[in-house]
Amino acid sequence: MGMMDQFVEAARARVETRKSETPLTELEGKIEIGGDGQRPFKEALTRPGISVIAEFKRRSPSAGDIRPEASVAEVALAYEQAGAAAMSVLTDEDFFGGSLADLREARSCSDLPILEKDFVVDRYQLYEAKANGADAVLLIVAALVEDDLAALHREARAIDLDCLVEVHDREELEAALAMEADVLGINNRNLDDLSVDVGTTLDLVTEVPAGMTVVSESGIAIRETVVELDRVGVDAVLVGEALMAGDEPGSAFQDLFPGEEGTSEHRLP
Repeated sequence: MGMMDQFVEAARARVETRKSETPLTELEGKIEIGGDGQRPFKEALTRPGISVIAEFKRRSPSAGDIRPEASVAEVALAYEQAGAAAMSVLTDEDFFGGSLADLREARSCSDLPILEKDFVVDRYQLYEAKANGADAVLLIVAALVEDDLAALHREARAIDLDCLVEVHDREELEAALAMEADVLGINNRNLDDLSVDVGTTLDLVTEVPAGMTVVSESGIAIRETVVELDRVGVDAVLVGEALMAGDEPGSAFQDLFPGEEGTSEHRLP
């Protein structure tokens, strides 16, 4: 069984458990659609320069423990002050040590748009994300059959959630383009063997139609990579491990993205 199969199998088991604890109808009653509390995720990534989605991540299957005792509030504040455009929060418990409590805390202590990163396999998770403070969710093409992917995308948009639709190869890119993805994520990590190659973005971005918002994910740890991704037209980068593994996430951010602090174009009005 490849890593993606393990991720999906664990996600399905977690969803069934949480459904028994909190019915969908209860989640539906907690969400607000079209209210003043919206923090547009896509718009935050399309401002001048390369935007940064800074990720809160305690551990990963590839790196093991990164910062297991990290405070969401402290990291979120550091990211916001450093100039992040948005924040990503891992909520997968089994492989990344995340939780919905982390998502709620990030929402309460930061003004940044928040992407919930999990392995979404059921519409229940969309309502769960919305009820716990997410502005956007991750939809991984490799984790879903085409009809389910399209249905989840439609339902997410119906409840005012933006979607980062993640691809790893040309076939998945074609599926994302066919469903008119809001924001396209190109993941440089192979989710079966966990290897990383930033060339994945450099290769696939040439196939993306002009005007589509593109995010490069994984393997972004040095300034030269950021400069190259900016040069080929990538709108934003999602960075977690390179920021979380250092002594201070805010300082690590400034090392990788010098000059971002205080720039209004990377902040919501």
